Amino acid sequence: MYFYLKNLTPTQQIGALFILVFGLLLMASLTAFAFSIKEFHDDARAEQHRANLDSINGIIRTSWVMVLVFWLGWMMGNQVALTLFGLVSFFSLREFLTLSPTRRGDHRSLVLAFFVVLPLQYWLVWAEHFDMFAVFIPVFVFLALAVVSALANDPQHFLERNAKLQWGIMVCIYGMSHVPALLMLHFPGYDHRNAFMVFFLVMVVQVCMVTQHLCGRWLKSKAVAPAISSSFHWSSWGIGMVTASVFGAALAGITPWVPGTAFAFAFIACLAGSLGHFVMKALKRDRGIPSWGTQGRAVTGAGGLLDRVDALCFAAPVFFHSARWYFDL
Repeated sequence: MYFYLKNLTPTQQIGALFILVFGLLLMASLTAFAFSIKEFHDDARAEQHRANLDSINGIIRTSWVMVLVFWLGWMMGNQVALTLFGLVSFFSLREFLTLSPTRRGDHRSLVLAFFVVLPLQYWLVWAEHFDMFAVFIPVFVFLALAVVSALANDPQHFLERNAKLQWGIMVCIYGMSHVPALLMLHFPGYDHRNAFMVFFLVMVVQVCMVTQHLCGRWLKSKAVAPAISSSFHWSSWGIGMVTASVFGAALAGITPWVPGTAFAFAFIACLAGSLGHFVMKALKRDRGIPSWGTQGRAVTGAGGLLDRVDALCFAAPVFFHSARWYFDL
């Protein structure tokens, strides 16, 4: 598969991936629909079946959205892709903060986060100021947010309130902005086919999460941290990591790497993404909620978006800076 993809032109590669990915997603959607019409006489089994199916359908819907975003970015250019991912950041942060209570003294900080920090971060991506882009939020913004909050003259739960906002900005804006930032890197000998790198990152992380989720449902292993996640087992996690990394090696033909290097980068992305998803589950348990959305519908109307992209928010910065280091960009 590596040599087959490598020898295709960019147009032929995008056509082959279109058939492969949309074909697999269509098969998954039809299979989920077939299982949805299955009837159970036992109410308990029927309820469990519906819960499992809802979770799988959520993952399939997310995969459709991510792949559609990739194709829109490919067809309409980098600026459209930046806008789309900026909207994802906006709605994810809105969802995160809706379930993290704020006070009147936080209003200035919230305005700063949504209408100053977010557009500036994505402008730095568009302008390719990668050194400033890498430190803008964790250095300058974190200090500025604390100062703005202090000037509001509300010391009650000051540390907790600022930590919540900083967490939200770090995950939803900083993490997500690294996905379209891959479009702006100049990989040697890659002929400006950076959209394939976004595709590679999204697909390996999605394959890892789907495989881990399904294996967690089927395997009866002991949960690593049952108070946080009853479905996170070392066995299912390992199967997901290996499966996604092998899948990444198979996609090496669309990357600037050979299969072994593509396997390593897929492993790095999946390691960060899967463990980041686990961390986000801990945050949800702290908030006392099972998901950022309620029965598939987010409190903010964003459709449970953060549940679906949290792994990508953690994987993207690690993947991006590893690629920059590898190519000395």
